[in-house]
Amino acid sequence: MRLILTLAAIVFSLPAGAETPKVVTDIPAVHSLTAQVMGDLGDPLLLLQGGSDPHHFQLKPSQALALSRADLVIWIGPSLTPWLDRAVKATGGQDHSLTLLDAPGTRTLAFKKDHEDHHDEDHDGDHDEHDEHEEDHDGDHAKEDAHGHDHGDTDPHAWLAPDNARQWVTLIAAKLSEQDPENAGTYVANAASAVLNINAAEAQAEALLAPARGQPIVVFHDAYGYFASHFDLTVHGSIAEGDAAAPGAAHMSELRALLHDNGTICIFPEVHQNTAYLDTVIEGTKARIGAPLDPSGINLTPGAGLYGALLVGLAETISDCATAQN
Repeated sequence: MRLILTLAAIVFSLPAGAETPKVVTDIPAVHSLTAQVMGDLGDPLLLLQGGSDPHHFQLKPSQALALSRADLVIWIGPSLTPWLDRAVKATGGQDHSLTLLDAPGTRTLAFKKDHEDHHDEDHDGDHDEHDEHEEDHDGDHAKEDAHGHDHGDTDPHAWLAPDNARQWVTLIAAKLSEQDPENAGTYVANAASAVLNINAAEAQAEALLAPARGQPIVVFHDAYGYFASHFDLTVHGSIAEGDAAAPGAAHMSELRALLHDNGTICIFPEVHQNTAYLDTVIEGTKARIGAPLDPSGINLTPGAGLYGALLVGLAETISDCATAQN
């Protein structure tokens, strides 16, 4: 009897880390990186699925419940998903969330002030240094959006830089190890494997994009600063004046002039966006319409392999158009 009581005491005294943390993620790319680090130990929940717009999204009751019960929330940050910021605060989850855009070592970019230059910096946790680069984006990123959130001028699409992805899997492993120390070795090993996967996808994307370097392109909206900066691509402008916004007549005229003046080789729509007006935009120019780009991976199968597929898929789409014959 005494032996049974002793064994029971040992079992009930095991640390909370013995149970795999319940993890919630925001977008497919972050879910993919987290899934790689967790491996067979657990399945993180992905909130944004099936083409959901990250800027304007409403949680389902089941998702809100999962968020309230989460041990760890891993997300880009409020500049991309303001609705999640409110939900995390409502559930008191600030203390167990990892905001990747604000994480140590994350490289951030400001939204482009014009079509010619990229303003990049090493993140130091203080975005005030970006103030001189403020510009309109999504109508006005310097003002509150329809949901009352101030986007600021930092480009939140930071997952499109492989350097950030490598940094993040290490940070994710460290966070999971804090909550689940018994499996810390597995998380660290999985993060190392994830880095190798990122390296392989990066190398494949580099090779694919070689013919596209120096070829001016136009993208749907200002979401490719990190990708263009990392892979040395020339992005001369964007179709939409804001996220998910069709261009007005004045902007259409500007686009046509841009295609003429800069010798733009390709113009790219995005998945789930109307492309009917593009034939009119390129009429009389040498530009080609490429296949739709998918910067968030919303058309890809969620899971550990999504991040690599995202990088390679963007590279293939750009390369295919840049190397096509007129």
